[in-house]
Amino acid sequence: MSKKTHLRRRAGTASLICFFAAAAVWVLSAGGLNRPEWNAASQAALRGPVGLPQLVSVEALPEQGQVCEWVPTRANGTILVSLQQEGSAGGAGALSSEDAGTRESVDADREPLRVIRDTYPTYSAIAVDTNSDEVYLQDENLFGLKVFDRLDDTSPTAAFTEPKRMVGGIQTKLEFNCGLYVDPSSGDVYSVNNDTVDTLVIFGRDAEGNIPPKRELSTPHGTYGIAVNEESEEMFLTVQHESAVVVFRKMAEGEEPPLRRLRGEQTRLADPHGIALDPSNDWMFVSNHGNTSSLMTNDRRAPGSGRFEPPSITVHSLLASGDTAPLRIIQGPRTQLNWPAAMSIDPERGELYVANDAGDSILVFRTTDSGDAAPVRIIRGPQTGIKNPTGIFLDLKNDELWVSNMGNHSATVYPRGGNGNIPPLRTIRSAPLGKVAMAIGNPGAAAYDSKRDEILVPN
Repeated sequence: MSKKTHLRRRAGTASLICFFAAAAVWVLSAGGLNRPEWNAASQAALRGPVGLPQLVSVEALPEQGQVCEWVPTRANGTILVSLQQEGSAGGAGALSSEDAGTRESVDADREPLRVIRDTYPTYSAIAVDTNSDEVYLQDENLFGLKVFDRLDDTSPTAAFTEPKRMVGGIQTKLEFNCGLYVDPSSGDVYSVNNDTVDTLVIFGRDAEGNIPPKRELSTPHGTYGIAVNEESEEMFLTVQHESAVVVFRKMAEGEEPPLRRLRGEQTRLADPHGIALDPSNDWMFVSNHGNTSSLMTNDRRAPGSGRFEPPSITVHSLLASGDTAPLRIIQGPRTQLNWPAAMSIDPERGELYVANDAGDSILVFRTTDSGDAAPVRIIRGPQTGIKNPTGIFLDLKNDELWVSNMGNHSATVYPRGGNGNIPPLRTIRSAPLGKVAMAIGNPGAAAYDSKRDEILVPN
């Protein structure tokens, strides 16, 4: 090719480039993207608010240099060899097609060396059917309900007392069940699920085995305690994560919404657990662990607004709703409240019984108490058999106070006016005497402390 011909071709190419450049300028000017329909489409294609994650920019990471490969502790020889081969095959994870066909496979689905697990029931809640003289214990560890005769008493030499019947299994929807109520008339059993199944389930008095509930109600996530006002036929539920109390019709089912909701900064609700009602005085008592955060308009918690307050019992009107301040608060060091859980009212004596979980005690207050009030009685001590009590039931018919102990697989019963370090009248035990519960409940992680040779499990 002559030099002259070559120059002519270059000139032609330059002309074409100039032509397309001019066309592009025209498109981008009045004749192009300035047209409204084109401009809108282009903008939408670039970075429109589609409500989904979008790739905005890409930035290369700085060079890291040589990185040490991770080798698991106690890795067997086959895994260790595989890791070493990967590191020497031209880069992390590099694998030739020939190696892929010849390398020995490793089965990662292996049996654990050992399992740390509590195989005994742990009782989160308790209720008594005074018509049938039966005690219902709610098992949060093995997921189910166990029913005993009210006069059952486990001998110190016996391993446990056999329940007369049990409710449990996948069809029951009983999981992490924590609140319990027995209808004094019909004998229907109401069980509140706290975590994995946002459903309140209702069974008949004679329910047994792996059966579906006779009625179900969808509840907010983190629902914990239950109380029923039989006069108004309303059901009150505490909700931990929302720091709220929701009120339903007693016979509500399915997706039926609550009648009202008590929630907000003014309520002073903070991780509410137990709830007890005093209809004669129009009072509602709520026990609070004390952690909470501010709500945003979309019902989410505001980041960075979390706070811890001393545990408390807030007293509200039975008809309270919205962001309404309590009538009064029981709170302070003299109260000895420490993770207060379920509560029960003695309307005849004007007393409030509180299962004080972390305090291994039962605290008794006057229903009129306010502020930093000391309990009028305390049941606590090694003779009581109380360990991490979370459930409580006052049996007015038989003048007895029942307690479910999550810490030692038992239920204990005391005189109605019991006080101090007193032995129980009777004990229903579902594990060998002295067996302490492992307290592993819905663990979220695990860690190993090599200095103390201990496994840490947050629940």
